[in-house]
Amino acid sequence: MNNGISRRNVLSLAAGVGAASALAACGGGGGDASGDISTEPVTLRFTWWGSDARHKRTQQAIDLFQAKHTNITIKGEFKDWNGYWDSLATTVAANDAPDIIQMDELYLASYAERGALLDLGTAEKHLKTADIEATALDTGKVDGKLYAIPTGLTAYSFIVNDDLLKQFNVTLPDTAAWSWEDLRTVGDQVSKASGGKVNGVQLWGFDTGSVNVWIRQQGASLYSEDGKVAVPAQLLAGYWQYLLDLAKSGIGPSPSVTIERAGAALDQSGMATNATAIGTSWNTQLTSIGAASGQNLRLVNIPGESQVGTPGAYYKPSMYWSISARSEHPAEAALFVDFLLNTQEAADVLLTDRGVPGNRTIRAALAPKLTATDKAAADYLDTVKVGPAPRVTPNGASGIEQILKRHTEEVLFERKTPQAAAESFIKELQTEIDAA
Repeated sequence: MNNGISRRNVLSLAAGVGAASALAACGGGGGDASGDISTEPVTLRFTWWGSDARHKRTQQAIDLFQAKHTNITIKGEFKDWNGYWDSLATTVAANDAPDIIQMDELYLASYAERGALLDLGTAEKHLKTADIEATALDTGKVDGKLYAIPTGLTAYSFIVNDDLLKQFNVTLPDTAAWSWEDLRTVGDQVSKASGGKVNGVQLWGFDTGSVNVWIRQQGASLYSEDGKVAVPAQLLAGYWQYLLDLAKSGIGPSPSVTIERAGAALDQSGMATNATAIGTSWNTQLTSIGAASGQNLRLVNIPGESQVGTPGAYYKPSMYWSISARSEHPAEAALFVDFLLNTQEAADVLLTDRGVPGNRTIRAALAPKLTATDKAAADYLDTVKVGPAPRVTPNGASGIEQILKRHTEEVLFERKTPQAAAESFIKELQTEIDAA
């Protein structure tokens, strides 16, 4: 769904001639977020990206809100991912941003640092966050201020195909305490028992979740608090060396197969096609992968977590709600966001479309209404131990996954050593940040 080209387009639009000054000035001019809710007619514009199914669910939630607040009209402006960010950058630069904005972590700092988003701490009269954990709320903070609230949460996980393990008579160790070496051992057993027809482990290296987990387990972080690339090169080199070893030993697929699957739809992944027995995913992807697989899949803890002091796992927002800093009706906008986040009415319609709800009370109430795999995803979120939220992606770094993918390919095809790839990755990513 996410497209690297359009991610870069939004930044170029936002930073282009005239746009930057418009964004820099957009922190003022809005209404009072702590004021009373108007009894006069109010119209709010609300923008989001997504599928037709999401549009229908969102419209149902809008209708429920408008039935309760008859003087407030919500006008939806929805697009697909590719067109969404270009449109948002254009409207923000023209001081014509929608009041309520569906936001993504990759762009949060870019918009917040330019003053385009409302500090939601000023809207606490109408927007309650008590049922959302502090570690989840921290994912929406930039320079200590809350500019976005997660619509839902995900956490990095491993998926295991129990049917394949049973078929090849391979026993998984205790996944509450397993290590990266345990993963290598089990993967090797599967690959050998299948005669190479099934790989033990589906390789990763194309998303920031895997990098974050690896380096966080070793006490490091991808970015410093001031937005610089902070990861030591030797830790990234270890990350790529582990993947290279899996590929060369036959535990993982060949580089060409790995790259092909990484660029395909989720239902064409090694886990979804039963070509691999163990793989990585965000917990909320279990339903889609399981439906394609048709076999018994389950979520397990990330290897290595029991051997470290601070968990590598963390909450990642599936997406956020933000409010424009220039909204003339921020109190009413906050009231609408509160409705989406904190009411059972909205939750019963939206379900897990925008992720497993971050609101703990809503999450528990939804459990009986979820499918088995969605419930498993919610249960994982309730049981996984998470560390502090990573620093929000700095302005200029939204293309990180394209840079990561390129370097992973270089390592797997042995065009670069893991150490050389690590040094190159850090230099390129820092250059992108500095140029923003």
